[in-house]
Amino acid sequence: MTEPLPWWATRFLRALTAIGVLLPAPGRGRVVSLEVGAGRVDAEVRDERAHQVRIGLTAFGKADWAAITHALAAKASATVLLLSGELPRDVEQIFKAVRLPLFPSSAREVSLDCTCSAVEVPCGHLNAVFSALVARVGEDPFTVLALRGRNREALLEDLKNRLISAEPLDPDDQSPALTDVMDTFFDSGQAPGLGGAAPLHGPRTAPGAVLDQAPPFALTAGGEDVAELLRPVYRALASDEHGVG
Repeated sequence: MTEPLPWWATRFLRALTAIGVLLPAPGRGRVVSLEVGAGRVDAEVRDERAHQVRIGLTAFGKADWAAITHALAAKASATVLLLSGELPRDVEQIFKAVRLPLFPSSAREVSLDCTCSAVEVPCGHLNAVFSALVARVGEDPFTVLALRGRNREALLEDLKNRLISAEPLDPDDQSPALTDVMDTFFDSGQAPGLGGAAPLHGPRTAPGAVLDQAPPFALTAGGEDVAELLRPVYRALASDEHGVG
């Protein structure tokens, strides 16, 4: 039984089918080599003879990838999945946010070439290479990113560098970088008031201030306002708290 493709390979397959560069026709021949680089796939297919097949896909430039990497690094969950070797489910939206498609969205992005004499395009040899390419994408999701111009090693290195050297949001912020304080980041020291540490003091408020904020009491005691009867109690409590007696 054939294992189901992961979501990114299925999405890649649907994108190729939707733009008409992958037809529902069987491949012809055996793919004996397949190399993926920035913007192109080079393969050799053999049947009665050897055929050289090339598939081109628009690769993004350095400025485009700087924007993509910045957008990916800004989302912690996406970075974690990429570092673990997976494509995040919302990766297409992250690319679209910088106005770039991850998966091919137009036939104009793709070029096809085969050394065989077939008239139809794609020919059976191209279909065979497409099938092998989709399988490669299923095994390694970074294949799609490599086609767009950034291989696994380069992308992960860029992401790590951005995380390490991330600038503070406020240019006047003189706080140390997180990487400089990791050893003491979770060391909060002595709790206030314990082990000789100075206790924390809250703001001073007048005794009975809460009575001034309370709504008027509906009852009286001996004809007197209950709030006024309680004020001496609050003053006494405050005196005990500060050691005044």
